[in-house]
Amino acid sequence: MIKQIGRKIYYDKTTGNVILDTGERMGAVIETTVNQDFETYQALKERVRDTVGVIQLEYGQYAQDFSQCNGYRVNPETLELEFSYPDPNATEPQEPVYVKPLSEQVKELEQRQQIIQQALDDLLLGGM
Repeated sequence: MIKQIGRKIYYDKTTGNVILDTGERMGAVIETTVNQDFETYQALKERVRDTVGVIQLEYGQYAQDFSQCNGYRVNPETLELEFSYPDPNATEPQEPVYVKPLSEQVKELEQRQQIIQQALDDLLLGGM
């Protein structure tokens, strides 16, 4: 069986800015600990450990968001990943606007739509 390891995103706890993204790995790979990463990666060696947070993602998690975004960060208040997406209508570069992953927004809208449809069905069919 091929081993799959999701990316780890190390970020500045104060700003949410990404310090290091280990990327996804697959094949003959070994999962590393946070301590090993601090010893291995120069970007982490240069930091005070207590100022750095980490998010471990599943392999493939947010794959579409990563492929379509033009930036991402960790919200320092919610500790959740946020993405910025390019505006296809923009004629000039714009400041990134960070939002919840679009993949999650789509799931929430689909769930909401199912609830609304069920309520509508109950209302229409239940009234007969």
